[in-house]
Amino acid sequence: MKILILNGPNLNRLGKRKPEIYGSKSMAQILLDIQRIWPEVHFVYKQSNHEGDLIDWIQGANDGMSAAMPLNGDASLNDVQGIVLNAGGYSHTSVALRDAVEECEIPVVEVHISDIRQREPFRQTSLLTDVCAHSIIGHGTDGYQEAVDWLLNKVLV
Repeated sequence: MKILILNGPNLNRLGKRKPEIYGSKSMAQILLDIQRIWPEVHFVYKQSNHEGDLIDWIQGANDGMSAAMPLNGDASLNDVQGIVLNAGGYSHTSVALRDAVEECEIPVVEVHISDIRQREPFRQTSLLTDVCAHSIIGHGTDGYQEAVDWLLNKVLV
């Protein structure tokens, strides 16, 4: 079993950037916790501040479902069965990322660390919610674990 965890812009700063909103755990700590809970699952983690990278990885994972090698040539994306996506600010702005998720045949769970419904008006709408299999909003960094748990219990059983 393989799950891809994708983080968008500024999420490389987890644990440092606005800990009062995003918490004090680094992504490395979050990933260690997840791997300890599910040692039998292979997790692939990718982060980029660039919209096109996120789109390429989603498309590569989708293409890697049935091909010997995804079109973008990243073998780590072969056989991905679920995607956990925290698109950061692109959640609110990227129609292109939304289109990639909508086309993806792999279930995608959207994660927002903060409760975007209680944030600034420009953050309150996610363009991804209606094309994702599930959304976890405002549960802090535990949202990543909840997303994995949801995939494993609802979709990848």
